[in-house]
Amino acid sequence: MKKIETRFGQVEYDPANLLHFPAGLIGFPTLHDFIVMPNKKKGPLFWIQAIDDTEIAFVLTDPTNFFLDYSITPDDTERKQLLIDTEEPCFILSVVTVPPDQNISINLAAPILFAPSTNRAIQIILEDSSYESKTFLANA
Repeated sequence: MKKIETRFGQVEYDPANLLHFPAGLIGFPTLHDFIVMPNKKKGPLFWIQAIDDTEIAFVLTDPTNFFLDYSITPDDTERKQLLIDTEEPCFILSVVTVPPDQNISINLAAPILFAPSTNRAIQIILEDSSYESKTFLANA
C-alpha cells in the first residue's frame, strides 16, 4: 500500500488498483494514474484523484444516470487501447463540472471509456455528434 496527501486528506491506495489512462485526459496528457475515491455519500457522482499531481481530481458519473438514451460503443481501435476484446464490458463515464454557482454540467462530447477487466481508461472526442461538452443537468 502507498499513501498520498490530497484535498481529501491522506489517502492510502493499492498501486495494483489504479485507474490507468495510457494517453492521459484531454488537457492533462501527463496524468496517467488515478485513484477512484470511495463514495462517502450515496449518489451518481464520484471522484478520481490523480496520483502524479495531487492537486488534480475530477468528478465523474455514468451519463445514463441523467440521459437514458446516451449510448457509445467503443470501436476496435479503442478496445485495443483498453486491452479488451469485443466480449469484455466497457463502461462509459463523463466528466462533471460543478462551478461555484452550482450550475452543474456534464461533458457528453468527450466521454471516458473504462474497461474494468484491465483498469484502463481512455477519453475520446465524439466527432460529428450532437452531444455537447457542456450539457447542463438542469436540462436533463
